[in-house]
Amino acid sequence: MSDSPHAEYIAAGTRAAIRSIARGDREEFTRLARESVEFHRPWLFLPTTDDAFDGYIGQLERPDREGFLVCDRETGAVTGFVNVNNIVRGRFQSGYLGYGAFVLSAGRGYMAEGLGLVLRHAFGPLGLHRLEANIQPDNAASTGLVKRHGFRLEGFSPEYLFIDGAWRDHQRWAITREMLDEPA
Repeated sequence: MSDSPHAEYIAAGTRAAIRSIARGDREEFTRLARESVEFHRPWLFLPTTDDAFDGYIGQLERPDREGFLVCDRETGAVTGFVNVNNIVRGRFQSGYLGYGAFVLSAGRGYMAEGLGLVLRHAFGPLGLHRLEANIQPDNAASTGLVKRHGFRLEGFSPEYLFIDGAWRDHQRWAITREMLDEPA
């Protein structure tokens, strides 16, 4: 398992498990992010330095965010991450997902299983009702991931997020608690 002070799993599946990301994950996370820079372009820009990670984890420590690492259940190696951002409580009970696999474990099923674990945790202990994933239209891997979990396409948002020096269009995909248990 990781030497993170919070290496205890929140949930585990057949091959993947999730745990909360912690400041002690800085070295492993930034190393994996550096190894994955080309793999993530043009969709994702992760913290690759200590200072950038400190800013990233500082955001995840806010009460309206939850950050999870997806790990190989057997070895504890980090394979990816799923963040629930901008959580709104009250009548909304909703959040926005951000996620990514690291290059060495991409395409091996860890993210599919890990996202499922995060969805069950978000709709269970976190008490959320709805999660949204905003995906650039050409990101086939990300679109395939949410489709496998039963997300529905709800719309198109032109110039939605500022990424890599430009405002990028996104598709809005969402899932509610009730949809999680529906057959795909």
